[in-house]
Amino acid sequence: MPRPQALFLHGVAVGVMTYGFLSTKTLPMDGWIQTQKGGQFQFLTIQALASAWLTMTFSLGCDLLPSFAALRAVKRASLMIALPLSFVVSVVYWSLSLFFPSLIQLPGLFEPSLSSSLPALARIHLHILDLSLHLAPVVTLLADFFFFKRKYTKKQVQIGAPLVVLACGTWYASWVEYCASYNHTFPYPFLENPFNIRVGIYTFISFLAWSCFRLMNALHP
Repeated sequence: MPRPQALFLHGVAVGVMTYGFLSTKTLPMDGWIQTQKGGQFQFLTIQALASAWLTMTFSLGCDLLPSFAALRAVKRASLMIALPLSFVVSVVYWSLSLFFPSLIQLPGLFEPSLSSSLPALARIHLHILDLSLHLAPVVTLLADFFFFKRKYTKKQVQIGAPLVVLACGTWYASWVEYCASYNHTFPYPFLENPFNIRVGIYTFISFLAWSCFRLMNALHP
């Protein structure tokens, strides 16, 4: 029998993240995004959301089919990708939104949920959307990891995690550079810098993801 607490967490997480993704279609900037190479998947936020959604979907499968060992292995590997990625997205997004909004928001295309110039109902909608995209993934993944999953082994942390972060960081850097070569712009203003600075940004974010994974695993009881 599936644990009701885990089943509830995974079901709610999948629902909230699905709502967040579908709601991006209502944003004024969606029309512009759809004309761009890569569409919404230029954004690290959407890639993190997709990885978190897949991880929680695998978790639901494990809840319903607890004897399916292969699915548990896939879910555990997926969590190793989704957890640090979602953590990085949350840290970067909320830090820049609060202190340096011009580095994260595309001018003329996106109105932050914290803006007082928006009508009250529009602000509420954007607050909910913000939370479902930039907070719900990392919170639900952390809850799943700490309450329902065992910590990763020393070998997985020292060898597996760096390889996963290197692969993901290289993938996103290559992908976003490829898209920008067609779009002549980057999905985030902070990437509108010379190539050597962008390499530094990609490296820093990858290091932050790896450090986050090590910290979360160390804090796991």
